[in-house]
Amino acid sequence: MARTAIITLTTDFGLNDHFVGAMKGVILEIAPEAQIIDISHAVQPFDILDGALTVSQAYSYYPSGTIHMVIVDPGVGTTRRPILLTGERHLFVAPDNGVLSLIYAREERLSVRHITAEHYFLKERSGTFHARDIFAPVAANLAKGVTADRFGDEITDYIRFGAPRPKPIDERTLRGVVLKVDRFGNLITNITPQDAPKLFLPQPPAFRIGIGAKGQATRMCTNYAEGAPGEIFGILGSMGFLEISANRGSAFQLLNAGKGSEVNVVMQP
Repeated sequence: MARTAIITLTTDFGLNDHFVGAMKGVILEIAPEAQIIDISHAVQPFDILDGALTVSQAYSYYPSGTIHMVIVDPGVGTTRRPILLTGERHLFVAPDNGVLSLIYAREERLSVRHITAEHYFLKERSGTFHARDIFAPVAANLAKGVTADRFGDEITDYIRFGAPRPKPIDERTLRGVVLKVDRFGNLITNITPQDAPKLFLPQPPAFRIGIGAKGQATRMCTNYAEGAPGEIFGILGSMGFLEISANRGSAFQLLNAGKGSEVNVVMQP
């Protein structure tokens, strides 16, 4: 028995308006057997990096053949291209604005196509809602079995960016940045165990993590409950990055720090 096609949705649309429901209606009209899964509709509005982080943390857990729609599209209605990425196991439908950059970095073999086959689009198209009129019908036709090569020619000049990388300041100091704040107020940085291996040892040497203007942490924990009430500490989060956290509290509120805040890891001599 053939597996039911899965289409995931990652957008900055929220749930207060009709946008998500309209996309799902278009998909089901074309591919009524498709299974539609919401990864997130809470990507920060217009935040392409946040969209890239969100889908990159979820897509690989889905079965082979899953189609991922990733719609964070501040350039909707302009000359930016709609694209179709075919990776080793998954397909992605998105605007060509860099929102798939972290997928490009992870996939060893991929093909990117400029979607130009307009007969797959809705006949009447809005200049402000390509998710409904272009991306949803393309994803639905993929779910019905239309092959990727039917949608347009391959391109190599697709837009991609590198996520911010931490930088050594001196022999003891590594400077990173907060990439995002999750709903619990954890500050997710761009620092990984490969960047600061001593920090993530079971018993790390003395260190100080400076966060923003005044915040600091001097302890790493292995889980959130290990921290004392009100304590700010570091932890290796599930995304594979250093997080600045508080036990049952919001590091975001306690430190008055957020996305873009500077993070300095200083290993003591």
